[in-house]
Amino acid sequence: MRLCPKCSNSPWPFAMVALLASIITFLTWLILSYTQTPELTRVISSAAVFVGVSFSLSQYVLICLRRHCPHRHEGSNCHSAH
Repeated sequence: MRLCPKCSNSPWPFAMVALLASIITFLTWLILSYTQTPELTRVISSAAVFVGVSFSLSQYVLICLRRHCPHRHEGSNCHSAH
């Protein structure tokens, strides 16, 4: 999904995604450590949670950035005519 070239490309939304994904991954790691699962299972599960949460939140952020673009009504340079 391409963003509007006129909008500033701030890294803060994606830094927030990384922070939230890291916190959720850490909580997953703690819960799996508490249940005494094998270390390989903890690593694979935590990595899967990080990838899944990061991907989901990144898609949400991209959709929101595109939807709330202030330049979307200025012509066809920014977005398609949907």
